[in-house]
Amino acid sequence: MKKKVMLIDGNSIVNRAYYGVPLLSNSEGLYTNAVYGFLNILFKLIDDEKPDCLGVAFDLRNPTFRHEKYKDYKGTRKGMPEELLSQLPILKEVLAAFNIRQFSMEGYEADDILGTISKKAEALGMEAIVVSGDRDLLQLASDTLKIKIPKTKGGKTEVEDYFADDVLEKYGVTPKEFIDVKALMGDASDNIPGVPSIGEKTATKIIQEYGNIENAIESVDKVTPKRASENLKEFKDQAVLSKFLATIALDVPIEADFDDMQMPNKNAISESAYQLLKKYEFKNLISRFSVEEVKQLSVEQLSFFSEYQILDTNLKIREYVKAVGNNYSYCLFMEENHICGVSLFCENNGGAFVKVLEESKDTVLKELQAFFENEKIKKIGHNVKKDIEILKKHDIELKGIIFDTSIAAYILNPTRDTYNCDDIANEYLKQSIKSEEEVLGKGKSKKSVLSLDEDTILSWAAPQGEIIFNSKEKMEEKLAENKQKDLFYNVELPLVFVLSSMEKWGIKIDESELIKYQKRLEIEIEELTKSIYTLSGEEFNINSPKQLGVILFEKLNLKGGKKTKTGYSTAADVLEKLKNEHPLIEKVLLYRQLAKLKSTYANGLLSVMDERTGKIHSTFNQTITATGRISSTEPNLQNIPVRLELGRELRKVFVPSDDEYVFLDADYSQIELRVLAHMAGDETLIEAFKAGQDIHRLTASQVFNVSFDEVTKKQRSNAKAVNFGIVYGIGAFSLSQDLGIARKEAEAYIESYFAKYPKIKGYMNTTIEDAENNGFVSTIFGRRRPMPELKASNFIQRSFGERVAMNMPIQGSAADIIKIAMVKVYNELKERKLKSRLILQIHDELLIEAHKSEVDEVSKLLKTCMEDAVNLSVPMEVEVKMGNTWYETK
Repeated sequence: MKKKVMLIDGNSIVNRAYYGVPLLSNSEGLYTNAVYGFLNILFKLIDDEKPDCLGVAFDLRNPTFRHEKYKDYKGTRKGMPEELLSQLPILKEVLAAFNIRQFSMEGYEADDILGTISKKAEALGMEAIVVSGDRDLLQLASDTLKIKIPKTKGGKTEVEDYFADDVLEKYGVTPKEFIDVKALMGDASDNIPGVPSIGEKTATKIIQEYGNIENAIESVDKVTPKRASENLKEFKDQAVLSKFLATIALDVPIEADFDDMQMPNKNAISESAYQLLKKYEFKNLISRFSVEEVKQLSVEQLSFFSEYQILDTNLKIREYVKAVGNNYSYCLFMEENHICGVSLFCENNGGAFVKVLEESKDTVLKELQAFFENEKIKKIGHNVKKDIEILKKHDIELKGIIFDTSIAAYILNPTRDTYNCDDIANEYLKQSIKSEEEVLGKGKSKKSVLSLDEDTILSWAAPQGEIIFNSKEKMEEKLAENKQKDLFYNVELPLVFVLSSMEKWGIKIDESELIKYQKRLEIEIEELTKSIYTLSGEEFNINSPKQLGVILFEKLNLKGGKKTKTGYSTAADVLEKLKNEHPLIEKVLLYRQLAKLKSTYANGLLSVMDERTGKIHSTFNQTITATGRISSTEPNLQNIPVRLELGRELRKVFVPSDDEYVFLDADYSQIELRVLAHMAGDETLIEAFKAGQDIHRLTASQVFNVSFDEVTKKQRSNAKAVNFGIVYGIGAFSLSQDLGIARKEAEAYIESYFAKYPKIKGYMNTTIEDAENNGFVSTIFGRRRPMPELKASNFIQRSFGERVAMNMPIQGSAADIIKIAMVKVYNELKERKLKSRLILQIHDELLIEAHKSEVDEVSKLLKTCMEDAVNLSVPMEVEVKMGNTWYETK
């Protein structure tokens, strides 16, 4: 079998990766998206082609032999974006760590190096592959030399393969003739002049007839059309020059020893490569390598203390706990929500690891109970909310928590995907430690911590308590520097206990009512299905985008269909634009909403309901959203489609625990608009809120130039869309889609809005400017969101960044306010020793399960805590309602 060599055009592929992957940065602020994208493409190519030899060629910034001949060569090309330029050294460093040979040479381009080495490989009887996004490389194709060209289609990367016959079939010329075609037509990207007025079609026709430029020039009077003949005669020297510039050199004096280009073991990873992937936070790339391979690496040991001890007897645990100091840290290890180990650390007592074996679990946890429940022992934890829940199952109440490193890490960098111990060690201690997945694996093959050998426990599991302990000081310094200590200590850390309590109490489901609701949905969906079949004239799978696309865009001939590789797009945004074109569209949209209600909620709630208590216990996530909003999972109660009456009626199935309780529901009125008025300092809005005016009616009056009393229902509705749209940085196109009006009309609405509320426009402009200068936006309370998107060269990314910059301070401040209110309400209920409890938070709404004897007191408490949560230039308005179901409170 022939040996296979694969050669990569480094500049071309890294450029494609940069524009194809959203701007990413690691915790040190280094841009990494191009490197990450390049490596993903590289590993995919390696998997597909399985080469024996591998090399990557890069351009240098120095002039080449082409510049000596034509000084304006590539003279019109824009410089590489700084965000990409800064990643080239990182990419080269990573490639070197993987022992992948790199090539570059002064005076030549990467194309010339690729051409020279690939032809040398071909001459030696090897199978050569050249990978580039630049079609100039097609001139190298032969019967045994393949050119691979990645391209983006439908948002996905596809690769086209070209041998010589493929070039001839696609372009009508041979690879060698391809050079002459480019020379005649020119190339604006490389500033190759070509011949004026000769485009690709004419250039191809000429070369097909005459074979090359030289023959065409000799027979120039016979060349057709006439204008091409005249221009070729006048610019023949320019045509010859263009061919010189377009021709890839095949004689670069570069050493290319194929023995030095041997493909590394694709499953192996050197320690230096591993450390770099950790440094640049490419977790998904690390997961390519088997756990066993990674395990062989001698990852730098966390060595604040030379040794850790394993506490494997009750006596050792007892003695360790007795010797405890004032400040302690711990890390629980869990397996299927059961404790299997505990890492402990104390400055004057060192580090230790406790194995929690199944057969001795009760006695071991009994020994640890004194440590966990002693409030005087101040503890630093990681993901404390989970720990509270797990320990509670063993009748242990966690007390004395003074810090949670996962929450601090989230505040300091809210756009990370994970906040695990290895992330924290890397970011705050500048040390590497393997991730849980690297050590234990994942999925069905995941190991137990208890199955690890003693050396691994001492080098990986035991130090995690110390990581947590030592990170606290670094994190506190950063929180202080960012002026975020108040946000951490007075909002987010206390909120851990609020959310834990809410998860513990849960909310009861009326199972019989839920089953009735489920059956009602089934009937509605069945009727709707019949209606859809009638309107379409045939039966089809409504859930199949492909079949629906055929009905809409082929059978009904609706305009606006977007054809994809798998058929027409029937995404919600496409159908929303077409809903006035045919009654079928609205039926399909409603069908999807009802189907989601049935699968996600009617069926979903039954699947997660605790059969013993009849309650669901949603998980409230504190470290997911970059804005600071709380999210919920299993089930997600934040996304119940309440705009739909059937969606609102789902709330009827949520009921108090028993007859002694009722629901009290309170939500903020127009909290985000109030925050906007405060942050922008707009006097008109501020005074309107102080006077209790209808803000949407006021905006309609201002925008449409009518008196307040003459505003129509439609004008108020449109003004409401503008008000909320402005908060989200809406543009004229989106507003026109939302309101079903012309884009110019939408532009006029927005312009009129900003003319009446000039301080809001000024606030938004200033916010974007500050974000560009500072690299982040922040809420009233100091919560930050990094804004690398604003420095992106890509217009779409930058525009997205501007919308986020305008919205995040408003939405994030509103999220902070509800969190502050939650802490106040929780503390008041606890201090007054009331039976009532906070059980649910949905965006700007709080739900309390109130004991009937406490309704009046709790109603006042709830309203006061929420309205007095913060002191803004506008009043906070809260309405409290009571009901025997969640639905009745609305």
